[in-house]
Amino acid sequence: MAPRVLVHCVRSVRLFQHSGVIKSASQGSLTLVPAQWTEFLRVPSPVLNLCQRYCDSPPLTLQSIEEHVMNVLKLYDKIKPETLQSSSHFMKDLGLDSLDQVEIIMAMEDEFGFEIPDVEAEKLMTPAEVVQYIASKKDVN
Repeated sequence: MAPRVLVHCVRSVRLFQHSGVIKSASQGSLTLVPAQWTEFLRVPSPVLNLCQRYCDSPPLTLQSIEEHVMNVLKLYDKIKPETLQSSSHFMKDLGLDSLDQVEIIMAMEDEFGFEIPDVEAEKLMTPAEVVQYIASKKDVN
């Protein structure tokens, strides 16, 4: 699957080059490059580096998902890392409220790159439940 992603990224860049427009993110805006400049700009290195980094990442495992989840939770300012366990209940054991839970779910969405519906997010009350949910959505056994 990873080689297809790289091919898609490179094809997208070439499509922009041949159409005379190369998109580049510059402080949140879109920069258009004239068609005559495209001969000097083969494949923009940021785009190629992004594709290479994406393709080089190892596949997710249950252990790597758990490590990511626990690291995100340890970085959350209202959680004491020494009290955090995979079975810790967000509200009962860690003393968080519903707003904190929403912030944690948003951090997980950012970390794993997909949206967790509110109905599902309300059910995720422990790190272990978050790990199992993410594993099920990412097809990890």
